[in-house]
Amino acid sequence: MRRWRLVLGGDGADGTGRTLTGTDAAVDGALAALYDRHPDDHGHNRDRTSTGPGTVTGPGRSRTAGLGASAPSVVRWLGDIRTYFPAPVVQVMQRDAIDRLGLATLLLEPEMLAAVEPDVHLVGTLLSLREAMPETTRETARAVVRKVADDLTERLAARTRATLTGALDRSARTSRPRHRDVDWNRTIRANLKNHLPEHRTVVPERLVGHARAARGVRKEVVLCVDQSGSMAASVVHAAVFAAVLASLRTLATRLVVFDTSVVDLTDRLDDPVDVLFGTRLGGGTDIDRALAHCQAGITRPADTVVVLVSDLYEGGIRGGLTKRIAAMKAAGTQFVALLALSDEGTPAYDRDRAAELAALGVPAFACTPDLFPEIMAAALEKRPLPIPAG
Repeated sequence: MRRWRLVLGGDGADGTGRTLTGTDAAVDGALAALYDRHPDDHGHNRDRTSTGPGTVTGPGRSRTAGLGASAPSVVRWLGDIRTYFPAPVVQVMQRDAIDRLGLATLLLEPEMLAAVEPDVHLVGTLLSLREAMPETTRETARAVVRKVADDLTERLAARTRATLTGALDRSARTSRPRHRDVDWNRTIRANLKNHLPEHRTVVPERLVGHARAARGVRKEVVLCVDQSGSMAASVVHAAVFAAVLASLRTLATRLVVFDTSVVDLTDRLDDPVDVLFGTRLGGGTDIDRALAHCQAGITRPADTVVVLVSDLYEGGIRGGLTKRIAAMKAAGTQFVALLALSDEGTPAYDRDRAAELAALGVPAFACTPDLFPEIMAAALEKRPLPIPAG
């Protein structure tokens, strides 16, 4: 009954008859500040699962949720929810507060930023406010972005490097290696059928080794990322992955972000925070123009993988997008289309464009950050992609 009381909000019509005290009352107050609503005609006064606006009108009057309009009151509330709820719940409530109560502008105040729980969605909101951000807030904002980028790098970097290094090694093997380049362990395993017990030897009909070119760049990757407002989480993850890929000596990585204009951020890949502050979330979309820029920089099509991260809503030449991708594939370039690079699942996307890509042999699908290394490894080795079900 206590839990139902916290869910339903305590109106007499909720039927629990439960009175909260102590910590439970404080938790209820934190929830009420964000989710309480004015009584409707049926006598209910709460909607703690609603995604509607924070201001609700009723017969003859209106009310808003109770955070107030000042940064100090919001900072106190942020401190309360961090005390009473685990970090994932705090992040959800922060997003709800920004969406329902229009608190985005308060994020421009340093004391507000210092109180929030950093996450990918908060970084997206900060980047969208970058142009309006006063100088006094910029360093605090960079610290928030830095924490999220470092956390993502710690979570994803080691596995990404290990997976892609293995893929690059396999893609560089040759059946005609020079003596010093022979991989003797793999050569013996490949020739066990030629074992001669009487001579206590294996006849190596097929040598397995690494080509001399393996010491230089083996493959090239181009990340082409849509920075329209709906792709915020994908931009954050793409920036982190681009920095990780750029750290692999045998992989040449480029990062291009676009809306109606195109920005090449390759020269900033040593620091994902610099990459993120080089983006400009929001605006229109011209995918064809961005891919034209990427295509112009490809010098070894057969050794290049292009990853387009976009919901495929094209504001430029609609037919040009499909033709350009077809031309790149015909030249030997591997092409991967990700509708999102985030944990949230499949977003809204242009299904007609996705169907056109599928007809070209380019499936369009959403990808989680944890799956991205396997997707890239398969693309580098020219294997079928491990596309998630659903």
